[in-house]
Amino acid sequence: MNLGPLEPKAVDLVVAVVCFSLVFGLFAKVVLPRIRKTLEEREDAIDGNFERAEAARFEAERIHEEYKNELAEAYREFAHIRQEAKEQGAQIIAAARDEGARQRDALIAAAHTQLEVDRTLAAAALNESVRRLAIELANRIVGEPLDEFADNSEVVDRYFDELEADSSAKRVTS
Repeated sequence: MNLGPLEPKAVDLVVAVVCFSLVFGLFAKVVLPRIRKTLEEREDAIDGNFERAEAARFEAERIHEEYKNELAEAYREFAHIRQEAKEQGAQIIAAARDEGARQRDALIAAAHTQLEVDRTLAAAALNESVRRLAIELANRIVGEPLDEFADNSEVVDRYFDELEADSSAKRVTS
């Protein structure tokens, strides 16, 4: 009288318990230690990876801080170099201005000297031309050659000296 699987026979029940015990024992002795070992290895690997990741993060932060410090130092050095360049540029500009002013003053002085020399030469040439024209005019008026009288005469020289004194007085008052 077998009622089915809900009411097993005692032999079937003993066989089932023995088989269950063998399978459970096999699992407990062979499979579970392997599973436990695998889980521990994974846990160690995870912990190791976490520790390595943490160490890598600390190293990355240290390198980042070094980079920021080097970058700040580079900015300071750049600002210092730029300031020195500005100062040197200002010095060069000031030196060029001074040199330009000195050269300008030298050129103006040389030009004044040259103008004075040219004025003196032009006045002498003009005086000689006026002297020749005056003698020629006197020759025509008198009707006789006065070249010897003009060469030895101080009348013409005195006239030119008076003319020059008048022109000098006019230049001083202007």
